[in-house]
Order: sequence, then C-alpha cells, then structure tokens
Amino acid sequence: MNKKHLLALAIAGGMSTQTQAAIEVYNEDGTQFSVDGYFNAFYVNRDDKLSDVRQSRVKMGFLPNTIGFNFSKEMGELTLGGRSSFWTTINDSLDSPTDTSIDVRQFYATVDGSFGQVLIGKDFGLYSRNNIFLDEILMGFGSPGAPGGVSFGNIRTGYAYPTPSAQITYRSPDLGGLKIAAGVLDPATTSGADGYEEAPRFESEITYAMSLGEVDLTTWVNGRYQSSESDTTNTTVDSTAVGYGMKASVAGLTLAASGYTADGDAPVLITNQAVALEEESEDGYLLQGAYTLGATKLVLSYGETDSDVGDFETENTTIGLFHDVNSNLKVVAEYNMFEQTTKSTGADAADADTIAVGAIVLF
Repeated sequence: MNKKHLLALAIAGGMSTQTQAAIEVYNEDGTQFSVDGYFNAFYVNRDDKLSDVRQSRVKMGFLPNTIGFNFSKEMGELTLGGRSSFWTTINDSLDSPTDTSIDVRQFYATVDGSFGQVLIGKDFGLYSRNNIFLDEILMGFGSPGAPGGVSFGNIRTGYAYPTPSAQITYRSPDLGGLKIAAGVLDPATTSGADGYEEAPRFESEITYAMSLGEVDLTTWVNGRYQSSESDTTNTTVDSTAVGYGMKASVAGLTLAASGYTADGDAPVLITNQAVALEEESEDGYLLQGAYTLGATKLVLSYGETDSDVGDFETENTTIGLFHDVNSNLKVVAEYNMFEQTTKSTGADAADADTIAVGAIVLF
C-alpha cells in the first residue's frame, strides 16, 4: 500500500495507526512510536459570478495541514494504542497576524485483541465516514469553504461531515472482508439552547470488501440516531440519518457512487443548535469516475444535496488531475463549478468557478 492510502487511513483513524506512519521513531520490546504529517497549499483563482469579481488566494485544500503521533504497546494478549493529531489552518494570519488556529480532531486510545478493537476518546464519527474518506478528491480542493479555513470538497454537495466527537466505539475484526463498527457518541443538542439528551448519539458503519475476478469492490452503509428534548418549548427532535456507497476498481478504472438521507439533522455538520431543528429531510448523492495511468490520475466528480433543514439546493462538479512526483510529493490541478440555490425563494445563493493548482508533501 502506498503512502497516499496510508495517510487516508491514518486520517480516518479507528485502527492500529502505528503501522501507517512513514516515520518510525521508536520500536523496541513491543512498544512503538511513530509520526505522520501532511502539508499542502493551493493557488486558487475563483470567478464569483454573483458578485462579478475574480479573487486570487493561496489556500489549503480540502484536508488541512496535519501532524499526527501514534503509539502502541503489546501487553500480553492485548495491544494498547493511541493517536493524537493536530490540524492547522494556513489562512488565518491576515485576520489575526501570527496567530494560527489549531484544532485536535483525533485524541484517542485503543485496545486491540482477538475480539476486535475498542476506541475511547475523540475521533471522526461513523456516520458518513466512508462517504468522505473514500472520496476521490479527498486530497484535492473541491467546492468553496470558509474564507479563513479549508475548502469544503463535497461536504454539502453529496455528503455531510463526520464531525469529530467524544466516543466509545467497538470495531470487529476482519470477518472475511466484512467489518462492523458501532459506537456511542457525545450527543448534540438539536432542540434548542435549553435542550437535553437522555441517551447518547448512536452511530454505526458496516463495510464489505471483496474481489470479483479482477474487480475490487467495496460497499458500505452507515447511520446515526439521537433524540433531543426541550421542556421549555415542549419540543422533541429525533435525528436519523443513513449513508451508503459502492466503489469498484478494475485495472486503472475506478467508479464510485454514494449517497445519504437524513431527518432532523444539521445539513453540513452536527453541532449544538441554539434554535430547534425541524424534523425535515435532506438527501444527497455523489458520482465519481477516476482513471489512473502510471503516476497520474484523472478524476471526474459530480454531487448534489437537497436540504429542507438548511433551505438550500447545491450541485458541485469537479475535474481533477493528480500526479505523484514520488511517494512523498503530489501535485494537483482542479477545475470546480459550484452552485447553490435558496429553496424557499429560488434565488441563487452561490455560483462560482474555481481553478486550484497545488502541491502536497506527506510522510
């Protein structure tokens, strides 16, 4: 497995991450410690058709710059492990000079054995996990995002974000290609500022990988459920969501399709809400094709989201070219077309074409 796949797995977390980092710092007497890193920057030129302006920036891509630390220690029949990763923006200096925002999206410990794995701490959620981490433009740029932060890739144009959360999660061993994960996560208040949750948030994901002749096939389904109540307004918001997808590869060709549907859920990422969410639906899908020839990969991507809760419809088209200069250096060129419409009024909320050219260094 090459380093770009190792990085994607390390970012996804929830496994014995010490085997994935490229730099091993210590490995003696059953104890291992390793470090991995991801650095990127893109020249971005955006044609904003609504405001009729063209803006140039130097920004991060869909993934922030990251450094991660991994450890494991063999203790009889158990292996104790852990990961901490620090994600930083490179685009906040013009607002707060010399001040860099750093967030910790992973800080967890793991216990591995013949039974599988138990993870305790903070990690990405299970719902929408494979939807985003198997996205062909994960290391690219994608749709516009926050001015001082990362781009959004296909978040809100095909899938929601698996918000890093405090959790206790169980993962099964590999059962002939079948892997099952289920966890209890810190719930988000969706019934308003005075809301409360009697039960945690429940999330799960089932993944099945197999080979059919020369075709490598991966399928998955994931989900989320939680309930939030407010005695003040006599409101109960039940949030349910299901994500799914399939990815097939043969020779240099990869085809992928994924989607999701949700009710009473935040449309982009799950967070505490000051005002109760309505139990209205949203759904989205993402279609992608990729062809790899030698060290170069061409990606075509199209996604849509229709959200009653967020009152928007979006569509996003990306053409991307990824080239591995070597195992630690990648160059990327993308052309992205993003549109957003306000559902209640039919008015255009965004219409922008973006050219992004960048480089990625990883170890």
